[in-house]
Amino acid sequence: MSRKILLVEDDRSTADYVVKGLTEAGFVVDHADNGRDGLFHATDGTYSVIILDRMLPGLDGLSVLSAIRASGIDTPVIFLSAMASLDERVKGLEQGADDYLVKPFGFAELLARIANLQRRGSAKAVETVLTCADLELNLLTRKVRRGNLAITLQPRELRLLEFLLRHSGEVVTRTMLLEGVWDYHFDPGTNVIDVHVSRLRKKIELPGQPPLLHTVRGAGYRLGLEP
Repeated sequence: MSRKILLVEDDRSTADYVVKGLTEAGFVVDHADNGRDGLFHATDGTYSVIILDRMLPGLDGLSVLSAIRASGIDTPVIFLSAMASLDERVKGLEQGADDYLVKPFGFAELLARIANLQRRGSAKAVETVLTCADLELNLLTRKVRRGNLAITLQPRELRLLEFLLRHSGEVVTRTMLLEGVWDYHFDPGTNVIDVHVSRLRKKIELPGQPPLLHTVRGAGYRLGLEP
């Protein structure tokens, strides 16, 4: 079980207190003091738990969590916040947090909540490879193969393929792709999706192999073999 934790907390005294306690408890702790740096670290995907403050400079906690989940990262997240109202706690959990701890808090309770989330996470198989038919993406090495052939993709094409693989067999809409791959929460009114899908299709669909990436007219795209 991983002992690596990410703490995203801008209050120096709180951060020092948590880092010291977790280190003494045997954890390896990375600390970010603003939302943007926290998001950068979180997308590394190597943490067993993320402890995330709600009020952060640069990017607030809810926005950080939304971006983490949109990237397909399911690392357990504990919100650590002075925002104690029921509405705020519900908002945090609805956004995708796994737990919500109100400041001031007891360190023993924080440790217990971390242990609980790690027990839950250890029950799940660690997903390191995404596949669809003979197409494979290794999430650790970021290498793509179709059958015995290695395929080279650009970073955005990799994100697009990963998103499609995580929704293999489903119809993926333009809105889903804009939010999940480009982090847009609006339609820029360009053909950016069509261009990237076309490039990806040319790379993963080779002569003599059955097509995998299909356009669903009026709806979006679907990755999978046709029945």
